[in-house]
Amino acid sequence: MPPLKKIKKSKRDAKKLKKRRSVSVVPTDSKAANDSDWWDSFWHKNSPTLESPVPFDEAEGFKYFFRISKKTFDYICSLVREDLISRPPSGLINIEGRLLSVEKQVAIALRRLASGESQVSVGASFGVGQSTVSQVTWRFIEALEERAKHHLKWPDPVRMEEIKSKFKASFGLPSCCGAIDATHIVMTLPAVETSDDWCDQEKNYSMFLQGIVDGDMRFLDIVTGWPGGMPISRLLKFSGFYKLCDGGHRLNGNAITTPDGAQIKEYIVGGVNYPLLPWLITPYESGDVSTEVSDFNRMHEAARSLAVKALSQLKGSWRILSKVMWRPDKQKLPSVILVCCLLHNIIIDSGDNLRADVALSGHHDSGYVEQCCKQVDPLGKTKREDLVKHLQLSKQNALPN
Repeated sequence: MPPLKKIKKSKRDAKKLKKRRSVSVVPTDSKAANDSDWWDSFWHKNSPTLESPVPFDEAEGFKYFFRISKKTFDYICSLVREDLISRPPSGLINIEGRLLSVEKQVAIALRRLASGESQVSVGASFGVGQSTVSQVTWRFIEALEERAKHHLKWPDPVRMEEIKSKFKASFGLPSCCGAIDATHIVMTLPAVETSDDWCDQEKNYSMFLQGIVDGDMRFLDIVTGWPGGMPISRLLKFSGFYKLCDGGHRLNGNAITTPDGAQIKEYIVGGVNYPLLPWLITPYESGDVSTEVSDFNRMHEAARSLAVKALSQLKGSWRILSKVMWRPDKQKLPSVILVCCLLHNIIIDSGDNLRADVALSGHHDSGYVEQCCKQVDPLGKTKREDLVKHLQLSKQNALPN
């Protein structure tokens, strides 16, 4: 994603920051300790009723409100604890005069991201003000963005072989390294910031998120920060992933050789809104196609749907991304999106099971019509044809004699 512009601070603000950093904050402060019962207070205030969708089981209720189990919650707290203690936001006192514990700060931030509710509404659930919710959420985002980087990275060769094996076993596609898709994060903008770049095909102001996922719907690469008004093919070309692949520095692992001597190198699968490239395979256009092509399209769609499902799960889990954001800071929004992707991966890496009702019931980009990209690279066309031949031969060899 594009580098974020640094926000200039006045000398006065810098002095305040320096002074705040020089203060030693002890996590075992008696007031903080008194705030350790935040969950009991929150659960009592938001306890389930016969009319509410909140589960009566407390463990499931915790996951309902924060999308994660208590165990994963504790792990996230361990990642950000040092940052939240050493550089706490100002004004972390609730209405009862207690200093907010790290756990309560993390809970406030997670609830804000998970529910997409207003800061006022989230604050009321925790007994804090709107300003505190804003400060706590942003400080949490800064901390997790820095401390959880290892949860979103391109796989090493050993891990990539595992990913390719899973795609082969699940969908029959050899050398497949992932699935790609993109979604719009819709927002409103002040009149002075509106432009045709940010206005997308559905006349919404939006920012793109493009993600590549593995067979477990874990994000391997994302790009965000770009205006939603551009074509997805252009978004791809602006990404660092495209430059690495185009330069031969990514998707350059071991190839397989077909019986007729064709080389099938590593690739990812994408929809018709992406160009057909040697390392990005798209489906054949629908119409009068052969049985072999239909079989390929079916396998391709099954694999590609992982990216669609991952984005639906992401925006369903962290509903701040699925609701229309009210005048967000476009310089900070990419960090919000990235942290939601990190949380998505942490859930998978922790073996946490999301509640069944979390994912969006419809498409992650509901209301958007998929635009067809006509760009076809001759080498990509040949690669796709080789894949069809290989899959057809494998199908024939699997038939009993």
